[in-house]
Amino acid sequence: MRGILASGTVVLVILGIGNHLWWLAAVALLYLYVTHGRGSPGTPPPAGASTPPPPESYRAYRERRDRQAKWERRYRRERPFEARRQEREKSR
Repeated sequence: MRGILASGTVVLVILGIGNHLWWLAAVALLYLYVTHGRGSPGTPPPAGASTPPPPESYRAYRERRDRQAKWERRYRRERPFEARRQEREKSR
């Protein structure tokens, strides 16, 4: 993805020698890359919102864990191609 954006920016800059609109397109492309292209979210989530509170008991923890495993099994069963793709990406 970085290579495509870099080569696209270079082409737009070269085209921009005669036309300033191409320069603006190159700047817009770089802006999109900086804000969305690095794989990180634009704004961090609020503190404490991403981590759940600690479980009250081991039983509550096991229930949540089992519920999550059930949903993951269901997802893999209903979307086998997507699940295989995610496993391949995870192993890289």
